[in-house]
Amino acid sequence: MCGIAGSINFKLAYNTINTVMHHRGPDEQGSFTHDNVDMYHLRLSIMDIGGGRQPMHLGNRYSIIFNGEIYNHASVRKQFGLTGHTHSDTETLLLLYEKLGEDFLQYLDGMFVFAIYDATEKKIFIARDRAGKKPLYIYNDQQKIVFASELNCLKHLLPLEMNQDNFYHYMRLGVFYRKLTPYKNVSEVTAGTSLAIDCSSLTITEKRWWNIHPFYLKQHNDSLQTAVEKTDFMLQQAVQRRIESSDLEVGCFLSGGIDSGLTTAIASTFNSKLKTFTVSFAGEYDEAPLAKLVADKYKTDHTEIRISFDNLRNDVENILCNYGEPFFDSSAIPSFYVSKEARKHVTVILNGDGADELFGGYRRYVPFSKYDFFTGNALVKTPAALLKKLMPVSADKKSTYNFLYRLVSLASKSNLEIYLSAGLDIIEDYERYIIQPSFDYLEQMRADFNNIAQAPLSGLKKIMNMDFDTNLFSDLLVKMDIATMANSLEGRSPFLCKELLEYAPSLPDSLKVNGSTTKYLLRNLAKKYLPETLIHQPKRGFEIPLKSWVDNQLQDMIRDYITSSSALNRNFVQYAFTEKLLNKKINVPAEKRAKILWTIFCMEVWYKKVYLG
Repeated sequence: MCGIAGSINFKLAYNTINTVMHHRGPDEQGSFTHDNVDMYHLRLSIMDIGGGRQPMHLGNRYSIIFNGEIYNHASVRKQFGLTGHTHSDTETLLLLYEKLGEDFLQYLDGMFVFAIYDATEKKIFIARDRAGKKPLYIYNDQQKIVFASELNCLKHLLPLEMNQDNFYHYMRLGVFYRKLTPYKNVSEVTAGTSLAIDCSSLTITEKRWWNIHPFYLKQHNDSLQTAVEKTDFMLQQAVQRRIESSDLEVGCFLSGGIDSGLTTAIASTFNSKLKTFTVSFAGEYDEAPLAKLVADKYKTDHTEIRISFDNLRNDVENILCNYGEPFFDSSAIPSFYVSKEARKHVTVILNGDGADELFGGYRRYVPFSKYDFFTGNALVKTPAALLKKLMPVSADKKSTYNFLYRLVSLASKSNLEIYLSAGLDIIEDYERYIIQPSFDYLEQMRADFNNIAQAPLSGLKKIMNMDFDTNLFSDLLVKMDIATMANSLEGRSPFLCKELLEYAPSLPDSLKVNGSTTKYLLRNLAKKYLPETLIHQPKRGFEIPLKSWVDNQLQDMIRDYITSSSALNRNFVQYAFTEKLLNKKINVPAEKRAKILWTIFCMEVWYKKVYLG
């Protein structure tokens, strides 16, 4: 795991890059310059520590800077008869690119962003992995191109100007959609995308080399037993690869859930002294006892990390600033603390990211497994809208009434608004308080949504497809990348292996959500590995005490940021609305109120601390 930066027609300030992204590559730094191309690499040494130095070169023609890991690179070398001078997966990429050209990406199982410079063709080839685990941002003003692993790096290299048009997306989603960023002339390379850049003309040819959508259109009719056996084999292979592709010790995040439990159980067969880490902190639910059942069963070297939010007031601004852009997900806070503690013990950690999106782990998937809410049936929408007006606002997020209230709310909506309400659900039902711009700020997202909503898929597959492209890419993977890498910790996700990404989407809905049981296939697989107590536990993420933060620990700080006369939110949200929210003068569910205020607060922290500096 590393940090990379590169440029065309622009001289990189190496000291600046090293200062801003040192946490991504504290072990070694290197640079390369040729004609108008400049490349810089910061290395966190994990595999082939002696021979993996970058930038790496193949003859006098190819040079590469690479962030990530290719877990199957040894088998790929055998498959194509590749011979190199090192055991590095970085060299494997160069050898494979030389042999197959841009088509080589389909053979890779890994998380990656890399840039290969061809000195003969005067071209840079950039590619990002299927799910988008490893980030890259590109600045292009038609005169120069500069790219880096983090937005904060570009901000320190260039005089970036804010793009206010994109903040309407943030207010609605809590993140920036797909390739959008808070800056003009800066875009994010999206998952499964490659770029071919002509270093003379600066023309960029973009290609979507991988997309999960076609795999949802396929249909495997495997029985439950067959699907469990195949998934078991693929997951074992993925875990083994992610353990063996490291010269350093690999540990596991272990919660009380199925995903991390399966990962830990399988990992322990490849490492008899596996180190596992569980989070424990004051909240509504403590998963530590359930996690200990798995740790005891597999005799792992277990550490329970007790997280306290006592210093949150002193830490919150720095944690949020790591993201380089407004980022609303409050679970970023405990994720940072956990990563910081785990790094004291290991450099590489396995996690369960992607399992919910691939195997149907969210409670909100249950109604979509029964009915396709995206069909726009007026016979359902009209009475649902009437019923919603009669229903009192839900006060308890976890109550059955809240589930029914959200179900009625979903049925009363149309098109993209259904997905926005079913998913992140930040300001939905109150979006009228957003100061509407003169353009359709959701145009691109609406087009992407329509492409999926109009496809011959079930309602369940549609929302899972959208979640993979939006929620996983723009929120969950960003959260984990920054939380881990800010602490020089590498996170690896076996569930996002090539084989499962291309198999799980095609499975029947009944193997994902069966009746009211979510993650049905994985729960059946868990019978082989996990204590029975865990198998039927509901999904729980970090139990974030967000209401308490907003009303107690951070109340004054949040109010000061939001009500400042120079606050950015005044350009996007009616101030009378935010004032009523702060003073509890508007009938909004407590959880939603806290989420809206937190979303605005995160934007203000970015604006004051990162943008204005």
